[in-house]
Amino acid sequence: MNKDLNVAKEAAREGVRVINEFKKNGIKVKQKGFHDLVTDADLAAEKAILGVIKKYFPNDDILAEESADFDSMTNNRTWIVDPIDGTTNFANDFPIYCVSVAMWDNREPKVGVVIEVNRVEEFTAVAGEGAWLNGKKIKVSGTSNPHNGFVATGFPYNDLSLVEPYLKLFRMLMEELQGIRRPGAASYDLCCVACGRFDGFYEYSLHIWDVAAAALIIREAGGVVTDWNGGEGWPFGQRMIAGNEHIHRYLLENIQEHIPEISRENVG
Repeated sequence: MNKDLNVAKEAAREGVRVINEFKKNGIKVKQKGFHDLVTDADLAAEKAILGVIKKYFPNDDILAEESADFDSMTNNRTWIVDPIDGTTNFANDFPIYCVSVAMWDNREPKVGVVIEVNRVEEFTAVAGEGAWLNGKKIKVSGTSNPHNGFVATGFPYNDLSLVEPYLKLFRMLMEELQGIRRPGAASYDLCCVACGRFDGFYEYSLHIWDVAAAALIIREAGGVVTDWNGGEGWPFGQRMIAGNEHIHRYLLENIQEHIPEISRENVG
């Protein structure tokens, strides 16, 4: 997987270069949907990232946020790209947004790279070989008591169907956990779980390009990633829980208690 990892790094770094050029020279923002923004930097960064990948692997499949016309994949080698995860943050000059590049084969993650642009933090993982932050090996936290738990979440922008039970769950977690944060970029939230900054993460209305690289990074750092049923439906089921084994279990139990009719649905 060394070549795949090196290509993923090169592609992600090229995306960062393009984003920083646009940041320096100014960006144009368009409304892709209600609460859903896209900038000219998203489009240019995606083009640059895919250009690198296609140079080395012209026959591989591509699933990228700004050019995807489907929400599934084959068993072929597939590169999954989010040129800017956290576009709303980027458009408002809020300093948490990432480039995410993953390679999956036979519907399984094999390589993942996430770069947080402002801090130049490069998270990487290869299946079976561990996870790394700027070349140093990382692992999830050992926090077992929820009262000491520090957890990330996200607020959905295009699916408000679960807002009421979601907010009830959020209130309960506010009372029991040490703290909850919402940085606004799921790939970064997950990478912070992988390196032990956060103990857990949960969100719904996610897309595979948000999580394809970071989920592998968490697993290679010793963490757990599932859907809200505790199963493997998270890639396209849009609902994810991640964390060390203790906080993951705690979040799973509470999501199923507070949103039982939803968590029992088939999200695979």
